[in-house]
Amino acid sequence: MENKNLIQKSIDTVRVLAADAVQKANSGHPGTPMSLAPLGHVLWSQVMHYNPENPDWANRDRFVLSCGHACMLQYSFLHLTGYKITLDDIKNFRQLHSITPGHPEYGMTPGIEVTTGPLGQGFANGVGMGIAQQYMAARYNKKDYSIFDYKIYTICSDGDLMEGVTAEAASLAGHLGLGNLIYFYDSNQITIEGGTDLAFDEDVSKRFESYGWHVQNLPDINDLDALSEAIKNAQQETGKPSLIKVRSHIGYGSPNKENTAEAHGSPLGKDEIRLVKEKFGFDPDKDFDISSEVSNFYLEAGRKSAENEQKWNELYENYKRAYPELATEYENIISGKFSEEWKEKLPVFDDEKPVATRKASGKVLNAIAEYLPQLVGGSADLSPSTNTVLEAFESFSPKNRDGRNFHFGIREHAMGAVLNGMVLSKYLIPYGATFLIFSDYMRPPLRLASIMKIRQIMVFTHDSIGLGEDGTTHQPVEQLIGLRSVPNMTVIRPADANETAHAWHVAIEHTDGPVALALTRQELPVIDQKKFASAENLEKGAYILSDSEGQPDVILMASGSEVQLILKAQEELKKNNISARVVSMPSWNLFDQQNDEYKEKVFPKAIRTRLAVEAGSTIGWMKYTTDGGDVIGIDRFGESAPADELFKEFGFTVENVVKKATALVSGNK
Repeated sequence: MENKNLIQKSIDTVRVLAADAVQKANSGHPGTPMSLAPLGHVLWSQVMHYNPENPDWANRDRFVLSCGHACMLQYSFLHLTGYKITLDDIKNFRQLHSITPGHPEYGMTPGIEVTTGPLGQGFANGVGMGIAQQYMAARYNKKDYSIFDYKIYTICSDGDLMEGVTAEAASLAGHLGLGNLIYFYDSNQITIEGGTDLAFDEDVSKRFESYGWHVQNLPDINDLDALSEAIKNAQQETGKPSLIKVRSHIGYGSPNKENTAEAHGSPLGKDEIRLVKEKFGFDPDKDFDISSEVSNFYLEAGRKSAENEQKWNELYENYKRAYPELATEYENIISGKFSEEWKEKLPVFDDEKPVATRKASGKVLNAIAEYLPQLVGGSADLSPSTNTVLEAFESFSPKNRDGRNFHFGIREHAMGAVLNGMVLSKYLIPYGATFLIFSDYMRPPLRLASIMKIRQIMVFTHDSIGLGEDGTTHQPVEQLIGLRSVPNMTVIRPADANETAHAWHVAIEHTDGPVALALTRQELPVIDQKKFASAENLEKGAYILSDSEGQPDVILMASGSEVQLILKAQEELKKNNISARVVSMPSWNLFDQQNDEYKEKVFPKAIRTRLAVEAGSTIGWMKYTTDGGDVIGIDRFGESAPADELFKEFGFTVENVVKKATALVSGNK
């Protein structure tokens, strides 16, 4: 078989394979994999550096399928080039417990770099990956030792580019001049409802040029030579991110469904697939047909690409001899072996004046940053308010790739998605910051971080009606319970400066999902560590901060700023011969992970008289107060007024806590 014919046969094999897999699953998206097969062929057989035997090779090129519904394209090439994805896995597409789910999932399938599916997220994740590569290159690359020079190849769709997060991320990438991004815009002009002209007729190329991207337009995705040339041009453009717009035809090769919405999100049907196979020269009665010639062709492409890692390993060994300290630092970081110095530098707040936990957080960050070069971050234009500037370091910019302060602009959604991409470098520990109310703008990337169980750290300040005069639009009420409800997310709302220091300890060492720190705008007294239990107990999620002499009549529990209230209420209750236990409960998530013995110690089943206090939604607290308890919270929106007046208006006073607790005790006697 001539090489040209073999290449065409290989491309058509991917098209048929995708159609067969979707048909067998009786659900999925066959059209886009069929149309994008030529692009996939060029990337996996000619362009990208990867190793199927070691999908985590540090200097591999990253591939992101932002239009995750087209995942049969990716699964097909991963299988064909030698990743540990069998043909049976392809046949089990979208089935229970298979490693080929309906959208790509990080950590489940070898070769999948990021979980995608919600449109626009992968686009922004790729920007974060590009930032990580540039930062690592600036720190570790030396003359004659280009240790980190990988690129990020991303496919995005018409739908991706309609999503607002894409505009945010593209603008940021253009501003930063991320020349390591090579994105392919698949312009097939079809959505589920019909043609894209129903709602989308802008000139995407001009839009991206205005963002500062290098843009190329290709009229036919089937022109392999033009694709290869465009990619070479993009690789040579190192000062700008690249967008290659390619015109494709969804469902390519389907006689009756090509260029139709039907080909987008439904199986083609058995009769139509027979016609597709006949058109491409396949046996219409044979499913999942991969010839030995095609199989050998792609396996050889995978083996050839793996040679890039062998060359890199040799380069890295020489690098280690030339720069042993940097190599040791890098290896320690990626293996999770942090030095102990940063822990020793965690500040202890003794006899301090009242301090807002957002300000305490800033002090913690600046105390430990020197000892954690992988700790980088910034805010969505709010660093003076969120106290997230690393004062000893410069900003990451087009001219300064080793800066550690990031300016995401007023782009909360993109910030969250970009942070996810940065985390996936498996090197950086990135944090982002904004007001807690704006976590609503970040829910999609926070949810995806939780699905992937990756360590993104969010600093959410101005965490309650304590925000004050800005009023209802800026006062979070339902946000805490919303974040707590997300599986794998750890929410921590510290009660004072010392709990804040330990919250950062948890956040940096936590590796099983994102961590959200909810911090105050208003100043809080520093709890006396000599008089009360150590703030180190924060790491258990909830702990007895102050106990009664005998068995308590009531358990008072709170998080954040309201812990101060229940401590004072304990003193007042004692004057009335009511003994109270005070439990600081900064993190439900951490507490729920403790063993039953510890949970019983903090909340004995025999003591059912309990009162929770938190300046947020009451939903969820009944899990801990039981049927004998109550909650002082907020189940309506706030108002615009000074914080002190608001706390009084909504019942967050010592008097109200004492009144509620007394009533509970009386009702249970």
